[in-house]
Amino acid sequence: MIRAYSRASPSQALALFAQMHFKAVLPDHFTFPFVLKACAGLERGLEVVSLVVKHGLDSDLFVLNSMIHVFGSCGMVDVALKVFDEMSERDLVSWASMIGCFVNNGLFEEGLELFREMQVSTGLRPDEVTMVNVISAVSGVGALELGRWVHSFVRRSNLDVTVSMGTALINMYSRCGEIDEAVKVFDEMPLRNVLTWSSMIDGLAVHGRSKEALMKFCKMKECGLRPDYVTFVAVLVACSHGGLLEDGLQVFESMRCQYGVEPGFEHYGCVVDLLGRAGKLVEAYEFIERMPIKPNSIIWRTLLGACVNYNNLELAKLVKEKISLIDPSHDGDYVLLSNAYGIANKWIEKAGVRRTMREKMIDKKPGCSAIEMDQIIHEFVAGDDSHPQHEEIKQVLYFIIERLCLVGYVPDTTNVFFDIEEEEKEKNLRYHSEKMAIAFAFLFDNGGRRIRIMKNLRICRDCHHFMKLVSEVFKRQIIIRDRSRFHHFSGGACSCGDYW
Repeated sequence: MIRAYSRASPSQALALFAQMHFKAVLPDHFTFPFVLKACAGLERGLEVVSLVVKHGLDSDLFVLNSMIHVFGSCGMVDVALKVFDEMSERDLVSWASMIGCFVNNGLFEEGLELFREMQVSTGLRPDEVTMVNVISAVSGVGALELGRWVHSFVRRSNLDVTVSMGTALINMYSRCGEIDEAVKVFDEMPLRNVLTWSSMIDGLAVHGRSKEALMKFCKMKECGLRPDYVTFVAVLVACSHGGLLEDGLQVFESMRCQYGVEPGFEHYGCVVDLLGRAGKLVEAYEFIERMPIKPNSIIWRTLLGACVNYNNLELAKLVKEKISLIDPSHDGDYVLLSNAYGIANKWIEKAGVRRTMREKMIDKKPGCSAIEMDQIIHEFVAGDDSHPQHEEIKQVLYFIIERLCLVGYVPDTTNVFFDIEEEEKEKNLRYHSEKMAIAFAFLFDNGGRRIRIMKNLRICRDCHHFMKLVSEVFKRQIIIRDRSRFHHFSGGACSCGDYW
């Protein structure tokens, strides 16, 4: 009975376990794995672990596997790893549980490294659960070459592409910048659930293919599937990135009226973004003020970014005050307000923002870009010279900039954070992390391969313009995944249509 309830109703499973204890029926190594499964992610899971030790079952393989899962669900990765390392024997579930523990806690590279270790040191054949976790890890690091190898491994292992596996592959290809491969996986799947459709819609949305995303949404409904909370987030993101204002507002209104889905922070945030990108700043502000739930800092921050894009300094200051009441220490808000002052050439006010940051000991998060070459991830930080080929990369970057200047490239210094001379600003822009990554790609490969870069922050105006020119002058296709979307640069244009 506990096993039956452990997935469908964890609270009922725990209630049954309590009754069992009350009736003095001793649990054994069959009982605890299902009890531990029921309380994964709950504080009570740690209480059950202490009972496992008390009953002397902390050396049983099945129980230990469940303990790894519980510790991972509680974010106690170090404890889970200690249990794994001290196991006298391990089966496939042990390895899969530990890999899943790493992946679910955002430690993607550690998860992939453990998978490699399993491949080398054991004769175990990975199953669906293991491979879904591995595919999710690849999605996290955005390593396309490795992702293709993993997909090929799935085929060679004759593993069925189940709904879970297919959905994971769609996410992986989408997050690695290969949206056409994601569409191919989707089209070849014999069965799809709501999450599969939602993942495909989201993938198309973040790659700037908004109308295709809306078509998929319509087809999903035609198939008789009912959109859920996650689906509506994906559809609203598509409308926002594509500038489909009326469509987005209609979708938002249909959530509660037609489908009984109560909008959450993500949905309200998408509508604010939708209005903000369209330049309807006052409407966005009034929409936030009318929200039935108290807006969080992310929603206000979305509007702040729109205010900066449309040079509305007065509203930007008002919105920044709203954010300061909720989250006064976020570096991004100060940077956005500083950018607003910079665009308006208000250098005294801009210096005041910097002074406030120093007084509050708030540091600006540095831009970081990563690029994969032959399954090795190379990272670059703005202004950092720690890469072993730094001097060569700088020389290549100088060459690229000189070529671009011949066709009219002029650095856009409006977003430079510091009040410094124009020449110094241009030097500051020159070493942005994505430009360093581009130079490294040219140094490494002068051929026709697509260049794929992952960036932790939103790409700035200058780098966006720079990438368009590189794609045109050097005939290279560039894909950049920034904090919010993918930018596909080709022939001097970007998939976002300069609407980001």
